[in-house]
Amino acid sequence: MHDTTVILIEVGALLLGMSLLGRLAARIGLSPIPLYLIAGLAFGTGGVIPLDASASFFEIGSQIGVILLLALLGLEYSADQLLSGLRRSRIAGLLDGLLNALPGAAFGLILGWGPVAAVAVAGICWVTSSGVAAKLLRDLGRIGNRETPVILSILVIEDLAMAFYLPTLSALVIGVSIAQGAIRVAIAVGVVVLILFVALRFGHIVSRLFTPDHAEPLLLGVLGLTMLVAGLAEEVSVSSAVGAFLVGIALSGRVAHTAQEVLTPLRDLFAAFFFVFFGLATDASKLPSVLLPGAILAIVTMATKILTGYLAAKRAGIGIPGRWRAGIALTPRGEFSIVIAGLAAGTAPALAPLAAVYVFLTIIGGTVLARVPDAGWFKRLTKPKPRRAAVATG
Repeated sequence: MHDTTVILIEVGALLLGMSLLGRLAARIGLSPIPLYLIAGLAFGTGGVIPLDASASFFEIGSQIGVILLLALLGLEYSADQLLSGLRRSRIAGLLDGLLNALPGAAFGLILGWGPVAAVAVAGICWVTSSGVAAKLLRDLGRIGNRETPVILSILVIEDLAMAFYLPTLSALVIGVSIAQGAIRVAIAVGVVVLILFVALRFGHIVSRLFTPDHAEPLLLGVLGLTMLVAGLAEEVSVSSAVGAFLVGIALSGRVAHTAQEVLTPLRDLFAAFFFVFFGLATDASKLPSVLLPGAILAIVTMATKILTGYLAAKRAGIGIPGRWRAGIALTPRGEFSIVIAGLAAGTAPALAPLAAVYVFLTIIGGTVLARVPDAGWFKRLTKPKPRRAAVATG
């Protein structure tokens, strides 16, 4: 058969299967993310029936999915909310890096992989998957919760930190000079500052480029601008997620509201592509050998992420259930961890399979744990005990 015909058959069959899995997940009260991942593993490299022809299609779709997830998340918040959140979460961002990157670096050194691989494992463990976290917040109806700005602030700090980290890691891996590495970092940081400046100071002008009265031009314009900025950011080693999020921040008023409505179906479609592609791109045959170290690393750093979110939400005055929700929402790792593992794959043979196991376990673990804070037994367990009144003495 012609390649296009094969792609259509593979994509159609997989989408139909994902529809059934999504229905099953809704019936049992579970997020569909783990089921999408398992479907990807089943039909990826080393799986039951590899779908080779459509892999590139799903790869592009997965990138668009992450961009749309973050763009629509940005549409929920204004520039002022972003700035105030970043100011309040400075300490939380620092704590996030220390609690999660240091255990990863130590783990890499314990395995004997050397300092460059240790820096890579530190990044893999540090950065939360913005795409998974955004989907969980939306699926569980928590976009308007008090703890959500805390979560978003930490996610943005992590994504902005990647502007420093990724060029630095690339320089270490290829062994460039200190001066060349510094130039890469300076360019990346300059692009982030420029995007932030335009989003925060000229967002109202950006919004005037579009009209909320006509859905089709608005859809094409906002999608085009988001992908353009995300692509330019990626070109200079800045996260495309950061660019997409800041485009969402820049838009406001009726334009932002209508853009949410017209982009939501596209986001849902391509977000599903992201989770399936991760499974498709993972060689299932290499996972058993790194399952134990990956599980240990996942357990340790999921605990440190929960602690990070709990402490950050506590500083923001959030109640106990919200603190746990914030911590658990930060546990999944994803797109950045895979990118980091790809950059540093040559520094240790088992790095890429370990990252795949680690990401897979944190996504499934975080998705399952996300519903726990809303359970009745958990609320009763964490309910503050009333203080006893002091007994008066005469």
